[in-house]
Amino acid sequence: MAEKQNTVIGGAIGNCVHVAGVYEFLRIAENIGFSTKFLGAAVAIPDFVAEISKTKPSIVCISYRLTPTSLTGILQEFFKEIDKQNLFNRKFFFGGTPSNVEIARDFSQFTHFFTGEEPYEEILKSLETDISTKSKKIISEKSSVYTSNNLETKAESKRDSYILPMIRHHFGLPSLEETIAGVKKIAESKMVDVISLATDQNAQEFFFEPEKMDKNLDGTGGVPVRSEADLERIFAASRYGNNPRLRIYSGTKNLEKWAEMSLRTINNAWGTIPLFWYSQLDGRSKRPLDEAIEENKKVIKWYAEREIPVEINDSHHWSLRESPDVMAVVDFYISALNAKDLGVKKYIAQMMFNTPRLSSAKMDLAKMLAKMELANELVDDNFEIWKQVRAGLTHFSVDLDVAKGQLAASTLLSLALDPQIIHVVSFSEASHAASSENVIESCKIVKGVLKNTWRGFPDLTIDPEVKQRKEFLLSEAREMIKLMRTAFSNNAEDPLTNSKILAKIVNHGFLDAPQLKGNPAALGKIRTMPVNGGYDIVNKNGMPVKISEYFAELMEAKSFKKLKDGK
Repeated sequence: MAEKQNTVIGGAIGNCVHVAGVYEFLRIAENIGFSTKFLGAAVAIPDFVAEISKTKPSIVCISYRLTPTSLTGILQEFFKEIDKQNLFNRKFFFGGTPSNVEIARDFSQFTHFFTGEEPYEEILKSLETDISTKSKKIISEKSSVYTSNNLETKAESKRDSYILPMIRHHFGLPSLEETIAGVKKIAESKMVDVISLATDQNAQEFFFEPEKMDKNLDGTGGVPVRSEADLERIFAASRYGNNPRLRIYSGTKNLEKWAEMSLRTINNAWGTIPLFWYSQLDGRSKRPLDEAIEENKKVIKWYAEREIPVEINDSHHWSLRESPDVMAVVDFYISALNAKDLGVKKYIAQMMFNTPRLSSAKMDLAKMLAKMELANELVDDNFEIWKQVRAGLTHFSVDLDVAKGQLAASTLLSLALDPQIIHVVSFSEASHAASSENVIESCKIVKGVLKNTWRGFPDLTIDPEVKQRKEFLLSEAREMIKLMRTAFSNNAEDPLTNSKILAKIVNHGFLDAPQLKGNPAALGKIRTMPVNGGYDIVNKNGMPVKISEYFAELMEAKSFKKLKDGK
């Protein structure tokens, strides 16, 4: 009698009574279409073999989690009986502690090994070749955006799902060779789905004009990539372990050339481009603001035309400079609006928590919920949003042990948004650029949070104070959008998608931040303060000011009146 193609049996062998792992494996197999039989704890070898002979399963799962000293003898006896009864015509899986797995690896009869730390996709892959076409379709649908090589499928996050968010981490050291070695180590760890390459400022601004580079700044801010061959070597180093995807920021000059090159060399996972930044506004390039916005939009459209997902990493830059929460919410909407207007179909919305660094957890969450509720009004059959969350750059302690706790706490809070992607920020951020070991450890911390919370954690979004703040920000944000459209109306198109008008919105302070004081592209006169854990506009006396009052003052300014009069 042939083995039953869709049947899996399993249990704990010998005197082992630990069955949680094998039971869960069988439950997963059953959920995707297998027939399963759980044999229970401490199954004697003759009974285990007899059940295989009777059931004729296609997969046999053996679990053993006791001390490893007895395991070799147990497995030798087990496979001796299997051989005697000619029952090898099936797959054998082993699950146990890492030390027991090492012993089991000496037995060539096993094809897969599990310690309990494997991602759900790996469990699915171990089952995929043994199931029906219908079950393969279930696996394909469940794998979704979270598998490292399947970014382009529809992203669906479900709290009751086994599938965890995709893990992304930034990495780039001042040495090219050390970066290449580090990428290989990270890939082999299987801890990261997407490695985000950090290149130095010289590369970002002058990759295509190397004669303008200041050699004294080589390695500042990331890896000194100087040729396409360098990127190709980094890509080759990533082809180990779980073969993580690579992505890279847009560069701050010659953005279309950079986009073409990054797609060609590292198969850039998605385009990451700001709307207002990488310009005079932050000093990362000398591009005038209106020209930068126009060039940034041109490259967003370039990615959209190739149906490559796009991330506009913009909103948190305002918060990093202590802009009021309402402006961060509005910029988030404007970024998504421009992405949609430029033809982007899959939009990655990044939300940096803990920013500004004195934000409270409640007000931080309320701000992100307001951002998503506003942006979701743009979603339709041709525009979908993937949520990406991350911890704040500036809030980490220089004490690495404290910072590890902060990373875990920030991750836990951000999970309230059911993200598809977690941009892990290394706990070492305040101390030093992350080594490959720091990257791996940071991702393990995040995966530990996910392991304990992803299915069934209390809903933080229903907290009354969170809801109240969210509704306040939404009301103020909608008022701000309406006032900006009225103030800058050109009777031809939405002013919020016009590059020159967007630049003027910043020039005249309708988007502003205290830390932009003295910047040639911004007004830099807004006052903000942390108020009950959120950041609000305040007057010279430190009292909160509503957006309508703040805008009324701006529109009375002589410079704005000259603009409206066309002077």
